[in-house]
Amino acid sequence: MTSRRGFLKAGGLALFGISLAGGIPGFLAEAAASDKIYAPYKKKKTMVCIFQRGAMDGLMAVTPFTDEYLKAARPTLFMSAAKGGTTKPLIDLDGRFGLHPSMSAFEPLFREGRLGIVHGIGSPNNTRSHFDAQDYMESGTPFNKGTSSGWLNRAVGLLGHDAATTPFQAVSLTSAMPRSFYGDNPSVAISNLQDFAIQMRGNPAGANMAAKSFEDLYGQASTGLLKQTGKESFDAVKLLQKNDTKNYKPANGAVYPATSLGNSLKQIAQLIKMNVGLEVAFTESGGWDTHFNQGTENGIFARNVNDLSNCMVAFWTDLGQYQDDVTVMSMTEFGRTVHQNGTGGTDHGRASCNFILGNDVNGGKVHGEMKPLSVDNLEDGRDLAVTTDFRSVFSEVADKHLKISNDRVLFPDWNGTQIGVMKA
Repeated sequence: MTSRRGFLKAGGLALFGISLAGGIPGFLAEAAASDKIYAPYKKKKTMVCIFQRGAMDGLMAVTPFTDEYLKAARPTLFMSAAKGGTTKPLIDLDGRFGLHPSMSAFEPLFREGRLGIVHGIGSPNNTRSHFDAQDYMESGTPFNKGTSSGWLNRAVGLLGHDAATTPFQAVSLTSAMPRSFYGDNPSVAISNLQDFAIQMRGNPAGANMAAKSFEDLYGQASTGLLKQTGKESFDAVKLLQKNDTKNYKPANGAVYPATSLGNSLKQIAQLIKMNVGLEVAFTESGGWDTHFNQGTENGIFARNVNDLSNCMVAFWTDLGQYQDDVTVMSMTEFGRTVHQNGTGGTDHGRASCNFILGNDVNGGKVHGEMKPLSVDNLEDGRDLAVTTDFRSVFSEVADKHLKISNDRVLFPDWNGTQIGVMKA
């Protein structure tokens, strides 16, 4: 007999267009009214992951400003921490690394020890293809394209309890299910809480099934399996229907940027504070592929890092009393070249940096190893070398925050060590 989880993976049921902003459709309201409304779930620890798609220039986000090789390699892109000039200086973190001035919102959290940074992080696979590098990072198997599951889906399976206890245990605030959530353990992709949509990836037969309307699917279902899947969707609708998601007011004076990332993190905050059992959340930020006119204190890069930092800080402020239960981690598929190119930008490189925010983070430090950026220390003579495997950091955050301890399942074929980015 096919298991329910196996069906969800292979069958690919997808539910679209359940609007909550203007009231839910009659057939859903009737079904919801006929069943018991769930009480709030027990408050859970939550790990939130933000994928910066396009490859962030970690050397500009967190600059080793004392490195003369970097200064020579970037005649128009290098930024200094020296004050008194005509441009905004980097924010000196420790005498060696400087935070981009557009990320000033991060400084207080870094000084408080809540924000940690890992530099020289990346994949052991040296591909510079966006698609391949993202796929490897989200699957967690950088040398195996055939891995069917994503590392966050495997993390859900290692939490030690049945994911079916809540439809919101693993949620991606994206328009489609990310590669990180592929697998046997149930997860949902919600593009907007006011325009509720669920997508579950599957095979071509599942795609055909998804093309049918939800009402048709539920009405024609003759098996208990489909009816149970429908019931779980009703449960999700009921949980949201009890809360005024449209008129949500962030707490503690938090102001989210009116951007895609800001909107996604605001909705993740809503789900956390609704106590619906959210344990793993995912969202993404685009536009990090800065081949042209990257800029310094102004420009596309400055706008992107400003949005990232302001969104994360607004989210953190909004959480208030929930801060002890939440850790936020960013990731990007690779970094950029040490040398700038001829069009005022940087090309595909290797290592970058990432940011981890939480009360259980060993913050106030720039973790990782970075040698002087002379040509003989660069990977392939051009790139910041990967000195920290991304799995070292991802596993440590998941292990320490979510109490996951089976790294052989979480990251198959990896037997490395963690670097101390989380408190013991």
